[in-house]
Amino acid sequence: MAETPATKWRDIDDLPKIPANYTALTPLWFLDRAAAVHPNRKSVIHGSREYTWRQTYDRCRRLASALADRSIGPGSTVAIIAPNVPAMYEAHFGVPMSGAVLNCVNIRLNAPTIAFLLFHSESSVLMVDQEFFTLAEESLRLWEEKAGNSFKRPLLIVIGDHTCPPESLNKALSKGAVEYEDFLETGDPNYQWQPPADEWQSIALGYTSGTTASPKGVVLHHRGAYLMAMSNPLIWGIQEGSVYLWTLPMFHCNGWCFPWTLAVLSGTSICLRQVTAKEVYSSIAKYKVTHFCAAPVVLTTIVNAPKEETVLPLPHKVHVMTAGAAPPPSVLSSMSEKGFRVTHTYGLSETYGPSTVCAWKPEWDSLPPQKQAQLNARQGVRYTGMEQLDVIDTQTGKPVPADGKTAGEIVFRGNMVMKGYLKNPEANKETFAGGWFHSGDIAVKHPDNYIEIKDRSKDVIISGGENISSVEVENVVYHHPAVLEASVVARPDERWQESPCAFVTVKSDYEKQDQDKLAQDIMKFCREKLPAYCVPKSVVFGPLPKTATGKIQKHVLRTKAKEMGPVPRSRL
Repeated sequence: MAETPATKWRDIDDLPKIPANYTALTPLWFLDRAAAVHPNRKSVIHGSREYTWRQTYDRCRRLASALADRSIGPGSTVAIIAPNVPAMYEAHFGVPMSGAVLNCVNIRLNAPTIAFLLFHSESSVLMVDQEFFTLAEESLRLWEEKAGNSFKRPLLIVIGDHTCPPESLNKALSKGAVEYEDFLETGDPNYQWQPPADEWQSIALGYTSGTTASPKGVVLHHRGAYLMAMSNPLIWGIQEGSVYLWTLPMFHCNGWCFPWTLAVLSGTSICLRQVTAKEVYSSIAKYKVTHFCAAPVVLTTIVNAPKEETVLPLPHKVHVMTAGAAPPPSVLSSMSEKGFRVTHTYGLSETYGPSTVCAWKPEWDSLPPQKQAQLNARQGVRYTGMEQLDVIDTQTGKPVPADGKTAGEIVFRGNMVMKGYLKNPEANKETFAGGWFHSGDIAVKHPDNYIEIKDRSKDVIISGGENISSVEVENVVYHHPAVLEASVVARPDERWQESPCAFVTVKSDYEKQDQDKLAQDIMKFCREKLPAYCVPKSVVFGPLPKTATGKIQKHVLRTKAKEMGPVPRSRL
């Protein structure tokens, strides 16, 4: 008898899913457990304010209840503009407990961009930290101007902060905003929230960098958030009761899902409103911080901090997870020398944050520090919760050989990939082509199957027909003793079409040196370590433009390099 689709696959039983043996996966249950197991353990500390897990659970249920009482639930979006303060942490639970979707907005975006995000997401509620109320007010004005008669003003909630001057809070209240603590008082601390009926239900919405006119809205689901929250401690070895310092913005990829991970571990969150090297070191000493996450630019700040702002040697081992850009091996080596244990990960907003890890191998322990840093600078292997990862040829779609040389695009497939971009079918068709999520990052696969990023596809420099990895050039520039930060982009070139242009921020000891001589010295330094076609033909000094999460804005530098005009053909 011919096999039909109905007879092709059959389980050993016909036992059904019932409430006793099946429920949708959601990270919200982690908070319920933390409050039950460790009700009196500190959950969140922000300056003089401290909360226990029982108090945090009550506050999150109050938030969910207050939202539900105002008909905010499934199908609604709640936007929040805030730094790392307790309300931002609570929103990660309270908003989805109401059934609504959380949209964390980058605090460094301008009003027109935020107006676009609020309009595009159709936000029903806007929670805003008092420091950013003026920004929110201007964003709402622009949204109303664009929407006209269809504009429906969202419920406006202002988050007061005892570490800020009261003037901005008073202004917000005079404009009709509801104070966050007063809003919570209207909610029920025993609110019986319901988990999602379907784990595919959206839990969060986050927009891409915001450096273009129309950022894309990344939609995440409860299932992926649950799996990422569980994968983080498995990958990092972070243990129950750890003390975590919020140096990574929670508005960036939902803090790489660590708000939910901290509930898994019943750990303690130390909130930092502003991140400085001095605050990082003092928090380590004061609160016995065991873990923090940060972009490589933050690590650069930490390793180059003045002696008076540090607490060295460290009072205990501190674990650091870094991602967001390829960290220079020199920075990884300096962090290690100071007593930090760095775990290097890589991911995107579309993959809930980190989705690969440079898993440390015991055999690396006996290698020289420089070799260790070089190996640890690779992006590594897939996360525990990510089912498939590969590097494929951009033309054929087939996996590249694991030779450490053949470049291709990093692609993902699994439960920790976003649902898609909100209201953007064309972008979804492109990014999910061939049944993979396409990252746009160019990498090689080494013989040990660890991947290593060579560039973003748009950042590859093509000079005289040769492909140059801007990351590789940057890693060499970083080793020059004068260099604090560096970014390399393509600049037009009369002879080679494009050539590398290095934008450099120098260390304070070198600020008064002759820039022309220093530029020549950096180029000479690179010639000793790179093929001639990879050496920067021009060096530009000054501060580097960055996003709110510390990523260097290469598109800004590419524009500057283009405005400089082409590198002239040598007359020799």
